[in-house]
Amino acid sequence: MNKEIHIYSSKKEKNLTHFWSGMVFHPTDAIEDDWGQRILDRISVDKAVRCVRIYAMLEDIVTVGQDGKLRYDFTLNDLRLDYLLSKGFDIMLSYAFIPPWLAADTHKTSSVAKGKTRYKGKVIVASYPGDYDRWEEICRNYTEHIVERYGEEIVAGWRLQCYNEPNLEWFFMNGEKDVKRRCQEYCRLYDGFEAGVTAVSSKLKIGGPALAEEEAYCQFLKQFLRYAAEENKKLDFISFHTYGTTPEELNDGSKPLNIRNSLETINNIMEAVRQEGFGHLPVICDEWGAASAGFYNMEECPALWFRETEVFSAYFVKLLTLYDELKLPLEKMMICLSGQHEMTEDFSGFRNFFTLHFYPKPIYNAHVLSARLGEYKLCCEGEKPEHVSVMPTLHEDGHISILLGYADDKFERELAEIKLTLVMDDIAGSYDVKLYRIDGKHSNAYYRYCLLGKPSHPTRRQQEEIQEAARCRPEDWGIISPEDTKITFTMTNNSVTLVELLRK
Repeated sequence: MNKEIHIYSSKKEKNLTHFWSGMVFHPTDAIEDDWGQRILDRISVDKAVRCVRIYAMLEDIVTVGQDGKLRYDFTLNDLRLDYLLSKGFDIMLSYAFIPPWLAADTHKTSSVAKGKTRYKGKVIVASYPGDYDRWEEICRNYTEHIVERYGEEIVAGWRLQCYNEPNLEWFFMNGEKDVKRRCQEYCRLYDGFEAGVTAVSSKLKIGGPALAEEEAYCQFLKQFLRYAAEENKKLDFISFHTYGTTPEELNDGSKPLNIRNSLETINNIMEAVRQEGFGHLPVICDEWGAASAGFYNMEECPALWFRETEVFSAYFVKLLTLYDELKLPLEKMMICLSGQHEMTEDFSGFRNFFTLHFYPKPIYNAHVLSARLGEYKLCCEGEKPEHVSVMPTLHEDGHISILLGYADDKFERELAEIKLTLVMDDIAGSYDVKLYRIDGKHSNAYYRYCLLGKPSHPTRRQQEEIQEAARCRPEDWGIISPEDTKITFTMTNNSVTLVELLRK
């Protein structure tokens, strides 16, 4: 049966912020490497995301001399930030991690990686500072440097964040089980961070706590917000992380994929923020994924194959549409890329945009298509077909872009092919219509890779063939006008379609 969706180009529902257009680039210290720059170059050219979150990696910058004075080497920091800015990215900067010499306990380390160490043999010192005055000094001198180098106006447009996931032992106070005690120490960390940054400029936007999604996250958040209120702390945004499920829950079947998996966490976060009197602040989800542990792959969890396929692209499009429909007040939603340096083969289930041979995955293509949406959301009327999500948008120049997803919310059912008709009831003038598709056969490197027998050492010709299959290319559909306002096409299970109407 043909399903009709009515879209009105003259009825703007609201401005559209593209809140989903962000990513966390792991590892930060790949930005100075050729392979990291290759990824960033491609993302920049395609305008796939607007904002990039990285760690300041203070452990790379600050040492202490024999005279007890701090020594700073900003060479790598400047290279990283210079590169990101040269590619046109907005910046979110996490002031992390604790340099080893500053740690109260240097034995408290972790890797948060597939191997025993992070990229380039590094580890995270998961301790609180042994000297908070020194921590404040580091925050002040680091901020002073980036303001001097890039200018106060530029840095004031960034988001500066105190640390990363302090409620997780992997990152902060390894071995400490008491949530209250952990949060108390994080509040001291925020004290030094706030004092250091604001000593340089009160115009810079600072926040935290970059909260991880774990059992006691609401307790930690409420305690932190009460401290911020009682101590009148500068807090310009609140940040948190959410992942729909975990490899362990996928393995035992207790929590399969579902685009609604993170809603309870987000609603709990929003409710806590309102209850504590911070409902006026922007809220940023600065890490998200359909499943946690981006540095794990199918070796640990076979179900992570979805990261390689059209399932993940459909998940993303349905997710951003759902969050928009529910009017969740998110300023940013940033996919966390991880495991990029761990790859030894092309398709193995890491959470990243590109494979070992640099084939773009469907999830990357979905970000590319979402970037082509306009500045205004249009009204969409009539009964929406089951399992179909729709994001109709208008550009400043009058072009229209409509993003659609078709999948079961739980990704459990194989949905039948569906025929859809977009009815553009009030268009004025003629438009060229183009379709972009991501599905089991279109814009899908994994599909071609499988057809070629899953080559572990692909020839140059095979690589070119897979690259070509991964390209997100437009199809010429035809022309519509006030006399002929209907656009009809089909969608298959777990598919994404972008319909572009270009004014003639």
